[in-house]
Order: sequence, then C-alpha cells, then structure tokens
Amino acid sequence: LFDFQKDGAKGAIHKINSHNGCILADSVGLGKTYTALAVIKYYELRNLRVLVLCPKKLRDNWTVYLAQNNSELNPFLKDRFAYTVLSHTDLSRESGMVDGVNLATLNWGNFDLIIIDESHNFRNNTKGKRDEEGNVIRKSRYERLLQDIIQAGVKTKVMLLSATPVNNKFTDLKNQLALAYEGNSNNLTKNLKTRKSVDAIFKNAQRAFNDWAKLEPDQRTPKAILDSLDIDFFELLDSVTIARSRKHIQTFYDTTDIGRFPKRRAPMSYRCPLTTRNDVVSLNDIFDQLKSLKLSVYAPISYILPSRLKKYEELYDTQVEGGKGKLRQVDREKSLVALMTTNLLKRLESSVYSFRKTLQSLSDNHNRVLALINKFHSKGGVTEISDLEEAMDLLDDDDGEAFQEMSIGKKVQIQLMDMDLPSWQQDLSADLEMIDALLVSVSKITPKDDAKLQHLIKQVDNKIEKPI
Repeated sequence: LFDFQKDGAKGAIHKINSHNGCILADSVGLGKTYTALAVIKYYELRNLRVLVLCPKKLRDNWTVYLAQNNSELNPFLKDRFAYTVLSHTDLSRESGMVDGVNLATLNWGNFDLIIIDESHNFRNNTKGKRDEEGNVIRKSRYERLLQDIIQAGVKTKVMLLSATPVNNKFTDLKNQLALAYEGNSNNLTKNLKTRKSVDAIFKNAQRAFNDWAKLEPDQRTPKAILDSLDIDFFELLDSVTIARSRKHIQTFYDTTDIGRFPKRRAPMSYRCPLTTRNDVVSLNDIFDQLKSLKLSVYAPISYILPSRLKKYEELYDTQVEGGKGKLRQVDREKSLVALMTTNLLKRLESSVYSFRKTLQSLSDNHNRVLALINKFHSKGGVTEISDLEEAMDLLDDDDGEAFQEMSIGKKVQIQLMDMDLPSWQQDLSADLEMIDALLVSVSKITPKDDAKLQHLIKQVDNKIEKPI
C-alpha cells in the first residue's frame, strides 16, 4: 500500500473498533478496494468472519483476490483471503447457489465484519411489502441487511465504501451510518464528543444546507455552507468517515512513490455502422421493430379475463406507503416492458454479440410460454406461469435492482385457465416471429463484419504501437 492507503486502513480500523463502523469515501481512483483488503486482513488474522456485499457487476473485482481462485491476477495469494462475496441482489433471494454458497442455509447473522461496496445503494431506508395489518410479507434489501445480518447473531462491524455517499440530502449518509449503529442512533451518540444526538445533528445539517441552497448564486459558496454547519456535524464526520481527494493526497503526502496522478484526456467519440455487410437489417429498422414489440410474455396480467381479474388484484396489488393509492401489478408489468425495450436498445448499443445473446434468451422465453399454452390446450388441467423470473436475468444490474424494489419479489403465479389465451398466444407469436427474424439477420454478422468491433481493435493496436 502507499502511505495514504496505509493511513486510511489504520484510520478505518480505529473508527470501526471505536464506533462499530466507518465510511471510506476517498475519491475514485485512490484504491478504496486495496485499503479495504488491508482492513479485511487485519480482522481475518483475528479469526473473524468477513462478508463482502457488492453490486453484481463488481463481483469479479472481489473474488479475484480469494485464495480459492488461484488467479494469476491476484497479487495477494500469500495472504490467503477467505472472505465471502455476495451481491446486493442476493439480499432479495431466499434460495439459490452463489459460488458454492447456499443462500437457503446461509447463516446471515454469523459475520463479524461486513464490507459494503458502493454503499450509496443503501442510502434509502426503504420498507418492504406489508399486508393490511402491517405484517411483513417481504423485506426490502435495506431491512434484510439491517435485521437479518447486522442486528441478528453475532456483533457485526460495518465498513462502507463509496465515492459518493451523499446524493442530494444528508439523510443518505445517515441511513448508511445507521447500518453501523444497528439502526439505534444512541449506540453511536454515546461514543461521540458531541452535545447533540446523531438525529439532531443530521436534522440541523440538512436545515443549514436547505437555507444555503436558497441563497443567490454569488453567495452560495463552499465557505458559506461550511460556516453554517454546526461543529457537532464535523465531529460526527471526523469520527466515522474518511474522505480524501487527489488534491488532499498531493498536498499532505510525499507522492514520489505514486508519481503524478494521470491527467484525464478528452474522450474520443466515433459513430460506427452496425456492420459492413449489405444484407443485414439497419440500425434504424432494428429500432423500429423493437419499438413495435409488445413483449406480452412479461405482461400476463393484461390478458386476465375481466371476470377473474379481481382475484389477482387482491393477490398482487400493493398499498403505497402512506396509504396514497395502490401500486397495481398491471402497472408494474408496463414498467417492466418499457425497461425490457430500453434494455434491448442498450444491448444493441453495447455490441452485436450482446444484442444477439439477449435476443436468443427472449426467443427462448417466448417459445417456453407458447409450449406451456399448447400443452394446456392438448391436456387441459391447470397450468401456472411466471412473469418476472426470466426478465430479471435479462435486465441490466441497475435496472434489475430498481425494478425489484418496486416488484413483489416472488413469482407471480397465474393460472392459464384465467386468461384470454387466444389473444395472448397471438401477440406472443407475433413478437416471436419478429424476434427470430432479427436473430437470423444479426447472426450473419461475424466478428470480421462487426464494424464497431473492428474499429475498436484498430484503436487498441494503434495505442500499442504508439503509446501515450
């Protein structure tokens, strides 16, 4: 580690031991992961069990350092790291296997230290689904993390990593810190050298910020907001947070070993055609076809017979918090269909390969549901379908997490006998025909025909031949 990272690790360990938690909010590129690994090593040497919770797309950033991977990319093989890595999305699951970890039998309350990467994803203390009596049907991820991991079982210490712990209000920071003091602010207040409680400190800070935000632009200076914040707020931040910028490192540390921080170059933007071939559908045509897809495979509630609809409304429509109306399952499905359409466009923007892979999954889903309908017609009986499970696998991580927060978490069970099957079957078949036609067209594009890929290869070759 560089000296500033060593100081960060020592400071974090001291704050965690003193206050049960710490937020490491160093700027992007200052090595928060390496600093956190040093903290993990400190506690693993004391035989404590460590859990790393990270976004799904960052799993490889953490699993590469585990001893069991034996990866050539791991510079810490001798350290034999043995922490457990799970994704934020795993908090929404009751079962399943993740790299040998059985979520159904995992003792969530048995971890002594939790590292939460990108902790700003837990800036909202959201509530899960409740019934009319207020009983919990499904916990939110925040509730699951706080209640089933931190408050349950052994005493759990918390280290949060985020370059942006505050989005637009100080409550963002308060909710993340609440994970360290187990949701009871008195646990932190009693260890602080402050005159006010944690709740009062954040309330006053938010009021000061709101007043500052109303000032004229020329008066809305950093000095003005710093002067308006109470000294207790800075005492709180000093006790439980570490936040350094590149400027801070350059000012207060000998950067001989680090060298100069790289200067960010302006990005180079290029617009490439989809392919060099002439027998493939154009980007504009693909866009028009994607917009015309109904994606009814993810909207079965829309095809429920009017006489049977009330049953599903009672099962799956949920009361909005505060009693202001209901969140209907049919509206959730409309949101999901819109997300799926956007997601297909994002995959197309990413690469031909990514788009083709998603189209194939979409085709498989349609074929599976159509086969269920045909089986129901031929054999009769009651057949149930689910609308969300396959969709979650196709959505990008960010979109999937956002949708799951507004979904009911479990499969929506619908009986085919309650549906207008001819209409649904017709729309499914029409979508499938269009999806398969797109698949046939884009499957003609080999890597050498992929204009974007070939342009990227040329750029990389040029950088190798003529480095900066």
